[in-house]
Amino acid sequence: MRDSLVKGLSSFHAVLFRASGGLVGDRLVANDMLLLTTTGSMTGNTHTVPLLYLRDGERLVVVASYGGRADNPQWYKNLIADPKVGVQTKNEVFGAMARPATADERSTWWDRVTEAYSGYLEYQARTEREIPLVFLTPL
Repeated sequence: MRDSLVKGLSSFHAVLFRASGGLVGDRLVANDMLLLTTTGSMTGNTHTVPLLYLRDGERLVVVASYGGRADNPQWYKNLIADPKVGVQTKNEVFGAMARPATADERSTWWDRVTEAYSGYLEYQARTEREIPLVFLTPL
């Protein structure tokens, strides 16, 4: 799928999610969805993307797959530059600190992530980069 189409669909998803208070767009491929808002590392503007997530107690886990493209998604680059992010789930809106999983954490969580959505295995097979996992800890 072309990058411009992915961005357009993500924007449309985010608008529907926000407008409905999470009633539309809160589930995809049998998984919960959230909206992640980052601050642009180059522009300083906020950017919001819908992502699948898993829970780890209070923390949330998201995947920087970008469909298996060669580069990490821009939202991931943004949170590396500024780890303070905004999160909206169906029931909550909150600030969080984002951090990439360590190698050990990724090893533990990769099986859980791919069990929740097997498409991540295909995405990982498409790229030479190791797809990062990110923990979002509420502030």
